Amino acid sequence: MTLIADAKKRVVLPGAVAGDVFAVSQTTQGLLLKRIYRPQKPPKKTKPQVLKAIKNWKSLRGVKWEKLRKMTREP
Repeated sequence: MTLIADAKKRVVLPGAVAGDVFAVSQTTQGLLLKRIYRPQKPPKKTKPQVLKAIKNWKSLRGVKWEKLRKMTREP
């Protein structure tokens, strides 16, 4: 397998995902990468858990549409 670095010295590794951490060691034949950490995906929330979270969300409760529009739009 041949990998080519881009202008920013990045190489895409097959099988690697965002967040993987690798240990690099120099050998006589080149570099050796060993994955030492792969982040775990958080478990998906169930529909009742999502509905409960929405019900308990208090961030913008009671805000009128016009006020929300003024807060989120640039003048």
